[in-house]
Amino acid sequence: MNILVTGGAGYIGSHVCVELLRSGHQVVVLDDLSNAEASVIGRIEQISGAAVVFVQADLRDRAVLRQLFAAHAIDAVIHFAGLKAVGESVAEPLRYYDVNVYGSIVLFEEMAAAGVRQLIFSSSATVYGDPDQVPIDESAPLRTTNPYGASKLMIENILRDVVKADPSWQVALLRYFNPVGAHESGLIGENPRGIPNNLLPFIAQVAEGRRARLAVFGNDYPTVDGTGMRDYIHVVDLALGHVKALERLQRDGSLLTCNLGTGAATSVLQMVDAFARASGRPIPYDILPRRPGDIAVCYAATTLADTELGWKAERGIDQMCADAWRWQSSFLA
Repeated sequence: MNILVTGGAGYIGSHVCVELLRSGHQVVVLDDLSNAEASVIGRIEQISGAAVVFVQADLRDRAVLRQLFAAHAIDAVIHFAGLKAVGESVAEPLRYYDVNVYGSIVLFEEMAAAGVRQLIFSSSATVYGDPDQVPIDESAPLRTTNPYGASKLMIENILRDVVKADPSWQVALLRYFNPVGAHESGLIGENPRGIPNNLLPFIAQVAEGRRARLAVFGNDYPTVDGTGMRDYIHVVDLALGHVKALERLQRDGSLLTCNLGTGAATSVLQMVDAFARASGRPIPYDILPRRPGDIAVCYAATTLADTELGWKAERGIDQMCADAWRWQSSFLA
């Protein structure tokens, strides 16, 4: 199949491109490089041994999208492109709704005009907000606590309405938990610009020496060591889940909503210890007060992914940390 991957030069998108190419698909990447580097495309090709068509453009540029669909016989779209920082979304909600929601509408309209109606959407566990119970399954109430999560939920709702209006659409909504790690080659991984928003990249930068200490927000939660616990999933496992979702849409094109997580929770301090083992370096940290809105424990129910996709996460936190350190170490070389 010929797959358009929006945001395909980004962290998750690049890993999905590798697995698509390894599975025999052809890949066209659309990315504006606002949070990625052009060199990633060459690394994807180096790992996979296959060529990638790359188009640098904004998803909201309707003329570029129209030209892209006319030039390439696209069979399906995997949609990652968008802004993704929770704190930034609170400060700049209009920008987030413009890029994420309006950009998605432009994409869906141009897909329909080109007769392309098979789509995998990169959603997020943020659509669950503060859950009533864990593990969180796909029937849990949907409620968001920030504009980033709200934009993901809006796009989900748009796609549910699109499928209802036109059942020829085949859509998978994949809700990620906490993607971490890097490709085992060390060639692609997460490289956040500025201060990392997520735990593992921050830990990695402390190990590297780029940052002095890790801030741990709260050690009085009712958890194994008092720190918050989350469902961390290796980015390669996550990427393989997209390949399985594409296969599922080929078999049965009905609307699918599915968590992608491990079904287990790891605490902040457990992740610190694992990364110290992987890197052979100490991770100094400070305990600070809880942050408003943080919750004690969050992890996925994974039964649906198993039954509907035939997919399970296989890589544990030791491999997540080892692969992340191999990638982070490339900055030191």
